Amino acid sequence: MGAEEEGLDLSLRHSGARVARTRNPFIHHLCRAIDSGLALRAPRNDKERPMTPDPLVSTEWLAAHINDANLKVLDASFKLPGVLPLPKDDYLAAHLPGAVFFDVDAVSDHSNPLPHMYPSAEQFGRDVGNLGIGNADTVVIYDAGGWVAAPRAWWMFLAFGHGNVRILNGGLKKWRAEGRPVESGEVKPKPATFKASYDSKRVRSMQQLIANVESSKEQVIDARAADRFEGRAPEPRAGIRSGHIPGARNVPYNLLFDAATGTMKPLDDLRAAFTGAGVKLDAPIVTSCGSGVSAGVLTLALYRLGITDTALYDGSWSEWGQAGGPPVATGPA
Repeated sequence: MGAEEEGLDLSLRHSGARVARTRNPFIHHLCRAIDSGLALRAPRNDKERPMTPDPLVSTEWLAAHINDANLKVLDASFKLPGVLPLPKDDYLAAHLPGAVFFDVDAVSDHSNPLPHMYPSAEQFGRDVGNLGIGNADTVVIYDAGGWVAAPRAWWMFLAFGHGNVRILNGGLKKWRAEGRPVESGEVKPKPATFKASYDSKRVRSMQQLIANVESSKEQVIDARAADRFEGRAPEPRAGIRSGHIPGARNVPYNLLFDAATGTMKPLDDLRAAFTGAGVKLDAPIVTSCGSGVSAGVLTLALYRLGITDTALYDGSWSEWGQAGGPPVATGPA
């Protein structure tokens, strides 16, 4: 975190950081956490990474700030094809107060036959602006269950130049379990102006991944369940081969959060999940999954470990696994 964060004015002292002045409620909260030693640190190794602000916010923090003028809440829930009710219907039935629905399929490149591929910067800015979000806003994203899509939306905001974005730890599940209020119906925000700029370093294409199979410069980590990764189960999308990218490692995304509470697991557990799968945390990483959504959960967990320079394979298995596509491996990693 640096002084370039919007609305941030820090003064530092040798013992740590203290809050001097800030107009941004999240930054105020975060700086107090740093002062109390609560900010995250990366794992210690030969290339120790710098302290990383936690991209998660608690239900307690959001409840205290949900009515702040510059804070915008997004419901980014997503389900696999054929699963009902639709995420938008779930949102209409119950959502956080003031939350707007972020449709990962709508905010995508509609000229591409692959599902929910990244749009252009121009389209992202237009679509997000229509959700009432401006460049000066703090964005908090959640989903209704299972951590599937909020991290994907979070990474999209980062890739399009908006660093002031966080994820609600525990999502709607934890919020409701604590007896906090929800609303029904659609929130229709006043459009805002959002100027986006695309950071291509945060995303990988199939061509780059094909080259990487030969070079092995980047580790590929697949978030799908083990039976899909190993080719023992069919893919949910018709016409897609079973298996995985040659050389990929497998860290199923549901290993990274507590199903009972809906919260992400402690840092030591996250680290163990990756290292136990053979991932080298001090080497370059690309995350992948079925269609570029749940890969964001791996990206988020790595970010919390201080590994902020990963990339996400946008097309993921829905692209790689198509008939006549690149080579496919089966069996365990």
